[in-house]
Parts: sequence; structure tokens; C-alpha cells
Amino acid sequence: MKLLFKQRMFSWFDSYDIYDGSGNTVFTVKGQLSWGHCFKIFDAAGNEVGEVRQRIFTFMPKFEIYRGDSYLGCISKEFTFFKPKYNIDFNGWYVEGSFMEWDYCVYSSNGNEVASVSKEIWNWTDTYSIDVNDPDDALNALMLVLAIDAEKCSRNN
Repeated sequence: MKLLFKQRMFSWFDSYDIYDGSGNTVFTVKGQLSWGHCFKIFDAAGNEVGEVRQRIFTFMPKFEIYRGDSYLGCISKEFTFFKPKYNIDFNGWYVEGSFMEWDYCVYSSNGNEVASVSKEIWNWTDTYSIDVNDPDDALNALMLVLAIDAEKCSRNN
């Protein structure tokens, strides 16, 4: 399943539209007013299906992932000098790739590729292409990409 993750050009808070390969809206992400980043994810029918929340007052950025009221895991940036590295306590997944150029893959604990992510650089707003092998993992992969993108945004500000 291919997802196209596009940031909206004009919004007060980070807002994104996520489309499938046919151009249909699959998810909508709305940034919320809060300390740190907070994203609510809605399905095509407008039902809230997930949330990514930045934990504040931590030495390194941390993001908690929720599906409904259920806590799924945490993504935190590790202290490194040159190449960003993340500790992912979420689904047994891990990430490898080039974060500086925004091309990376998400793998399950048994080494199978869950998703590949690439940033499209010739756009006015942040635009990512996410190829998810199992459509059931689409929401979780999207929340992971949101957390990594928010961490990069925090680092650049």
C-alpha cells in the first residue's frame, strides 16, 4: 500500500493529508495546540484513530503513540553527533537508513521490511512517500513517520 503524506500549505498548526496511490484521502492529521507536538489522526470518515504526543521536559525528544486510549509505544532520539538514531519501543520495529536525506526503512523484529519512507524534495511543503507492505500496518507506520518528522522539525527550530 502506497501512502502520500503531504503537509498542508496554509495551517496554523502542522496539518497533513494522507492519500493512497489513487489520490483518495485515507487519513487526515491535525496538529493540536499544546506544549510540544501533538497530532490527532483521523480516518477518511472523520473518526479519530490515533495520536502522536511529544513528551516534554525530557533531555532528548520523545514521542508517545496512542491508538484510541491505548498506549502503543514510544520513540525517542538518542544522543549522537552526526547521524540521527532513534530508540523505538513500538511494535518491535526498528529503523535503518539515511535520516538526513529522509530515506529510511522500517523493519519488524524478525528483519522483514514493514515500510519504506522517502521524502520528495521538490515540493513546497513536506511530502513523503510511504510504501507499506501490509495495509494493516499503514496507521502505525504513519504515526512513526509523524514522530520522526516532528523530531526533525524540533531539532531545526
